[in-house]
Amino acid sequence: MLNFVLRRFLSSVAVLLVATFLIFVLADIAADPLEDLRTSTAPNKEALIAERTAMLELDKPSPVRYLSWLGGVAGCAIGKCDLGMAWRSNQPVSDVLSSALVVTLKLVTVATVLAIVLGVLVGVVSALRQYEGFDYGIIFLSFLLYSLPTFWVAVLLKQWVAIGFNDFLRDATISPPTIGVIAIVLGIIFGAAAGGEWRRRLMVFGISAAATAAALFYISATKWLLEPSLGPVVILASGIGIALAVTAVSTGLRNRRAMYSALTTAVVGAILWFPLQFVFRAANGGVIAGLAVVAIVIGVVIGYAWGGPDRGQSARTSAIVAFLVGMLIFADRLMQAWKPYSESSVIGGRPIPTIGSQTPGLKGSYWVVTLDQLTHLLLPTLALILISFAGYTRYQRASMLEVMNQDYVRTARAKGLTERTVIMRHAFRNSLIPLATIVPIDIAALLGGAVITERIFGWSGMGTMFLKSLANAELDPLMIYVLIVGAVAVIANFVADLVYAALDPRIRVNA
Repeated sequence: MLNFVLRRFLSSVAVLLVATFLIFVLADIAADPLEDLRTSTAPNKEALIAERTAMLELDKPSPVRYLSWLGGVAGCAIGKCDLGMAWRSNQPVSDVLSSALVVTLKLVTVATVLAIVLGVLVGVVSALRQYEGFDYGIIFLSFLLYSLPTFWVAVLLKQWVAIGFNDFLRDATISPPTIGVIAIVLGIIFGAAAGGEWRRRLMVFGISAAATAAALFYISATKWLLEPSLGPVVILASGIGIALAVTAVSTGLRNRRAMYSALTTAVVGAILWFPLQFVFRAANGGVIAGLAVVAIVIGVVIGYAWGGPDRGQSARTSAIVAFLVGMLIFADRLMQAWKPYSESSVIGGRPIPTIGSQTPGLKGSYWVVTLDQLTHLLLPTLALILISFAGYTRYQRASMLEVMNQDYVRTARAKGLTERTVIMRHAFRNSLIPLATIVPIDIAALLGGAVITERIFGWSGMGTMFLKSLANAELDPLMIYVLIVGAVAVIANFVADLVYAALDPRIRVNA
């Protein structure tokens, strides 16, 4: 393993050095920092050209300036970073990079995680329902989303999700025909996903449609969207549903100890809603992160307390439930800040923004500021999810179908293992191997900046920094962009190798 890591590290460094050198030379040839001065009519034109030439060391050959830049970057290893200057704005590259990187990470992280989770989940269900109505619907939706241009999706989201929803909030009532259509559509989707005999599908359809219609009618009648909240009762009911669902997937409902530990965790979470309302008054990022860790620890303790033949399974199931119930409580507290946020004079009753990463001049509590950041994240995150989701769904479906036809899956079924065990323990894990290559590379590409999405929604991330560097002929920020994207791509490939070994014991990374 050590030999493998060392070889990969040395080869990666060599690749980065060659790539950055070539890009530096090519960018230096293509860019002309003196272009504006060459056409200037200023009387001291020659002096200005000489001053800028000396400042940017343009009288030196490209390889010499590359070595100078590389020396400044290498100084980061001993705490003496010199990433250069963005000379047009006279800002250190480190300042430009820090702000752009934070924006991109904020934008990409949520979208990537949600796209992977939803894509894998829907892909698995689609494979298990091959050639049924649900599968055909997902195939059509995937190809449709995959073929749509990003800029067009972004414009549609602005029009219908932001502007349309903001207009809808003036009245916040849903007409009965709309409720009926939404209930029927969701009922069909859940009924098709459930599969099985027609009797089972019709039962799932009826329950889903009725529950959806009842929820929408309540939301419309009470104008819930103007002042939303969950409360302990809804959190308890939702927590019980989450506990049963997580247990069914994780261990199976036959594992009573795991199920009881998950249900206990859901009940404890609903009870803790009351004291947490006082804790949330002094909330900040550190407090929320600490509470998330505490929730997971409580879940693990409850799981071990229930015990059973495999305490680890109970603890794992309970910890997942604890985290998800904690997310519900966090969402409920954010909902309580919706009314003061939307009624703020800065927001003006239009809480879903179409541009920027935050509202200028908005002041308020931690919850109001966090809600503002999340609403600004909504549209660009949806745009990225819709495009990425389509690809992940297709990859996961194809991989799952291939694995389900393998001999060891048929053998597992022949031995009498339950369908959940066959799918989750034998098929699902191996079906993730192709995604182990795709996902790290996609993450590396997205970290380079979702250029189109950033431009449309007015986010100043890595993609925007790259475009500005090219337009302004600023080599230093351009090279830092290339270095970071290249390093992340190399690390992503290395992580993919390690994930291969974790998913398939037959693969040895030190071979």
